[in-house]
Amino acid sequence: MEAHASGLGRVLLLSFCVAGIWVAYISQGVLQENLSTKRFGEDKKRFEHLAFLNLAQNVVCLIWSLIMINVWSRGNKGGGAPWWSYWSAGITNTIGPAMGIQALKYISYPAQVLAKSSKMIPVMLMGTLVYGIRYSFSEYLCTLLVAGGVSIFALSKTSAKTINKLASPNAPLGYGLCFLNLAFDGFTNATQDSITARYPKTSAWNIMLGMNLWGTIYNLVYMFGWPQASGYEAIRFCQQHPEAGWDILFYCLCGAVGQNFIFLTISRFGSLTNTTITTTRKFVSIVISSLLSGNPLSTIQWSSVIMVFSGLSYQIYLKWQKLQRLQKKRKAT
Repeated sequence: MEAHASGLGRVLLLSFCVAGIWVAYISQGVLQENLSTKRFGEDKKRFEHLAFLNLAQNVVCLIWSLIMINVWSRGNKGGGAPWWSYWSAGITNTIGPAMGIQALKYISYPAQVLAKSSKMIPVMLMGTLVYGIRYSFSEYLCTLLVAGGVSIFALSKTSAKTINKLASPNAPLGYGLCFLNLAFDGFTNATQDSITARYPKTSAWNIMLGMNLWGTIYNLVYMFGWPQASGYEAIRFCQQHPEAGWDILFYCLCGAVGQNFIFLTISRFGSLTNTTITTTRKFVSIVISSLLSGNPLSTIQWSSVIMVFSGLSYQIYLKWQKLQRLQKKRKAT
């Protein structure tokens, strides 16, 4: 009876995590697309200062992490990574997401999501060329599906309605920014792994605090470091168009809430479960974006979306198989 109650509790908690991640990040995606394509006010002006979203997100997540540390980690003081150790990861974590957001000026939101879903391509490319790592046929098949899907989507014809909503349509530049975003994310993840290896007692909230502290510093300098910096224009735009200011606030809160659910999922169910949830969330985001924006994808584009997420799903299955084999070996020993 107790085991049944425990199992039911885990199912309910997992459902809660899935709902939290989906609602938070799908809502954030809708707001991000809205801020990049909508014309605000009677003067029909665009919000051109998309880099401001990164600063706002850093500030909100910094405050959120401070609150969480004080609420949940009072008894776990000391032993974590010092705040200054995140300075280099903070640089790439500032530049990378900024490029991803700027890409929305040049390509549609579904195209950006697809391009950013192909993280395995640069990872495997660098692993093969630099470190001489050999991958299995199944891993190459996953990469081929993802790369083929993204390529077909990029080369397929985009509807005139979608192009008209973009600030400066330029597919090569938009996809280039997305892949640079992935490259910087790779360095950020590697640096974070190095920090947690050196300081094993570092909590997820400590990482969130350190990353967003440096992100806030760098973005403040970039957005307000000189009289003509774009941060002042962003503030004036929000004063003149309060609707944009509310969208930015809700965008940041969605990101902070989403991070909470991701940390909860990883701590209770592991990173593989989290990867599965976030991957399916990206697919749902594309569907919702297509429905809400009134910019339906073509048959070829839907085929490419299915190719990409088939590759990602197969990759998740391969990881699950590997995890199962490791667990069997541990039990045998």
